[in-house]
Amino acid sequence: MGETRVDVTIRNPADSRRCWEGEFVVDTGAIDSVVPRRHLEAIGVEPLEDAVYLLADGSEFHTQTALAQMEFEGRRLGSTVIFGPDDVDPLLGVTALESGGFAVDPVNNELRKVVRRL
Repeated sequence: MGETRVDVTIRNPADSRRCWEGEFVVDTGAIDSVVPRRHLEAIGVEPLEDAVYLLADGSEFHTQTALAQMEFEGRRLGSTVIFGPDDVDPLLGVTALESGGFAVDPVNNELRKVVRRL
């Protein structure tokens, strides 16, 4: 098994013409999605709050979060994004996956649509 990667467009919710597209690693262990800070700032996405996330190694990551539009696999949705370090690989977290109605197919390293439940 390898990594599942997907092209994602991040849009400024105040002006959806301002956007950045990149390849994201799908990370079902991450709640929210991580975008390099420089890309969010370039499209005018402004932080809404400070946040602390617990990393897999047990350490804390102090950062900021915002709301952004995310577009992938033909779906556009609003989601929380984390301002990540400029050199970080973008990560697509489980909240965006589930909001979009997707699950990971680890055998084929791709996303598949699922029926959403209330």
